[in-house]
Amino acid sequence: MSDQNNPATQGEIGILARRTIEAGIIKPVYEEMKAEIGEEKAKAIIDSAIRKAAIAAGAAFAAKTPGGTSLRTFQDLQSLWTQDDALTIEVTKATDSEFHYRVDRCRYAETYRAMGLGDIGHLLSCNRDGTFCTGYDPRITLKRTQTVMEGASHCDFQYSFDPEAAPVKTSP
Repeated sequence: MSDQNNPATQGEIGILARRTIEAGIIKPVYEEMKAEIGEEKAKAIIDSAIRKAAIAAGAAFAAKTPGGTSLRTFQDLQSLWTQDDALTIEVTKATDSEFHYRVDRCRYAETYRAMGLGDIGHLLSCNRDGTFCTGYDPRITLKRTQTVMEGASHCDFQYSFDPEAAPVKTSP
């Protein structure tokens, strides 16, 4: 879906490798927060921090996207998430206004479980999926009813693009 000459993906490591490194850093911090303030508050802090980071990451990718963002340029980024066999997916629709796919294997979920972080894997990865769009292009929204991370047989991603939803962010 993406070519190596895409300025938005040049120099980027795969997302699975990035998430594994991040999780190794987050794990002891999360464990310490749980001990000090309780699991519920620790999860809320992780959730908030990761959502903010996802929006910032989306904005950073948008800034590197020549000609502006769209659902097609968003689709071009997906190779970063699937790199290193991170996801086994089946794309069922890829148009200018809809991008739907099914994830049958999620190595993100497998990695978090192996690291002992299965209980917050959805906070570390899944919550980013729709939130990333807020920073990348708020005209892109995600509908998903289930995830492998939370025990389903597959994830059902349905991104849609509404050109009237919000103005496109422009660089200063």
